[in-house]
Amino acid sequence: MKLKENIHIVPHYLLQPTNPISVNLIGVGGTGSVLLTALARINHALLTLGHAGLMVRAFDSDNVEEANMGRQLFSYGELGMNKAVALINRANRFFGTAWNAFDCGYADNGDKTKPEFMANITLSCVDTVSSRFGIASLLERISTQGNHRDSPMYWMDFGNSRDSGQVLLSTLGEIKQPDSKKFCTVGKLPTVIEEYGGVLMADQVDEVPSCSLAQALGKQDLFINSSLADLGASLLWSMFRTGMLSYRGFFLNLSGFKTAPIMI
Repeated sequence: MKLKENIHIVPHYLLQPTNPISVNLIGVGGTGSVLLTALARINHALLTLGHAGLMVRAFDSDNVEEANMGRQLFSYGELGMNKAVALINRANRFFGTAWNAFDCGYADNGDKTKPEFMANITLSCVDTVSSRFGIASLLERISTQGNHRDSPMYWMDFGNSRDSGQVLLSTLGEIKQPDSKKFCTVGKLPTVIEEYGGVLMADQVDEVPSCSLAQALGKQDLFINSSLADLGASLLWSMFRTGMLSYRGFFLNLSGFKTAPIMI
């Protein structure tokens, strides 16, 4: 007997919402700066298709430095500005959006009861293991606060080393799935902490800011961040366009030009 394929069905609310889908983008450095532009493109396409679109909030406590030029999407005119503020202002001017920027970290600052800490989709593009654990802890607490328009549903984590990386989509709790005779529907997708927490702890290192672009390129290749951002955005776009997923992420190795999907 042939086994049924595992798939995940996206909630109807994300496909035909009455309000824009809330998205928290945590970290707008190498990966996040590219991902923000991809989100603006997704939003524009969704609006064109009659969807309510996205409402994005970006969180980052860092300011733009000269070492960021080239690998991250910042200009010399933005030197000294907060990264989230610079990118959100630019996106709002270019695409006509009204998105919000927060010049602070997500999991270690502010009042966690404020509505901006709740979002249907959380995208994390952070450098450290401690940041991921902090995000996971906060999302777990927020997810238990009952039904809300911005109730957390998904967490997509982006991580990379010099020339390799991964993107992993997870659910925050269990997403109710319809019955299917053709597929085996899966409502719970484990988080990066639940699935790879031990590996993350074993590989934990302290990130030291780079003083120049040359030094930064010794840690992360020029195109690893943008490659991850584009492929991750494609996965997010598939959620809205097809309403179902057979894959929940991927591993990417740029040195060998290889991509390995992570199946549901």
